[in-house]
Amino acid sequence: MIKYRIKIISKAGKDMNSITGRDFDALKKKIISLSENPRPFGCQKLTNEEGYRTRAGDFRILYRINDTLKEIIIYRIKHRREAYR
Repeated sequence: MIKYRIKIISKAGKDMNSITGRDFDALKKKIISLSENPRPFGCQKLTNEEGYRTRAGDFRILYRINDTLKEIIIYRIKHRREAYR
């Protein structure tokens, strides 16, 4: 199976730095699993912008997939109540 390279842009990095404990562990595990399967069960294609979202506990990971370069670009990580504003 081909692994995808994961890139976390600076805004998502700042989002992730503010998360601690179990939530951080869940996010880390989910992000690593995206390298194996960039379109896991439960992920949804975004309708108002290009990309996908997936859940990690109460947080949403917003990302784009580049299949030709085999990379995933994570551009935001938000709490579910803030993710859709």
